[in-house]
Amino acid sequence: VHFGHQTSRWSPAMAHYIYTQRNGIHIIHLPRTIQCWDKARKVVVDVVANGGNVLFVGTKKQAHDAVVEEARRCGAFYVSRRWLGGMMTNFPTIRKSIDRMNKLGTILADEDAAQAAGTGTKFTKKERLMMSREREKLDFSLGGIKDMYTAPDLMFVVDIKREDIAIKEAKRLDIPVVALVDTNCDPRQVTY
Repeated sequence: VHFGHQTSRWSPAMAHYIYTQRNGIHIIHLPRTIQCWDKARKVVVDVVANGGNVLFVGTKKQAHDAVVEEARRCGAFYVSRRWLGGMMTNFPTIRKSIDRMNKLGTILADEDAAQAAGTGTKFTKKERLMMSREREKLDFSLGGIKDMYTAPDLMFVVDIKREDIAIKEAKRLDIPVVALVDTNCDPRQVTY
């Protein structure tokens, strides 16, 4: 938790949060980190207590499983595979894709039930396969936000350097961002 990036890859804006360097690696100042964590925790608790929605964003391979597990555990929305450009700023279009995914799921469920009952199916095997692939592709990108109908009240981001598009969209929509910031990132991009 206290190791940052190599000293050659640092952001000068993080100087306040860096304690020292050792063997070419920055050491993060833990008391300042705990102060920031406490402030961010209070904001998250207040948003959720007031009935707000939180969107977890973490597409790094190392963060994927943790983001999915914790978002499902607390009933929040998540993006763990790929942030699609315009996911928040062009939400009506994304919502149409989610509706298409749900419609395909309903059609495929009806087809499976008809096939199990022995009655005739409306679609050929190839058509069902194509619909199944399309649904899987949509679920891959949009599965974590399929029940989200409005923009979230708070966004929790794991790596702001990798999720820069998500941060920009949140700024444009005035969505507060709580983020884990490493020493190679600019902490001024996030709210908490």
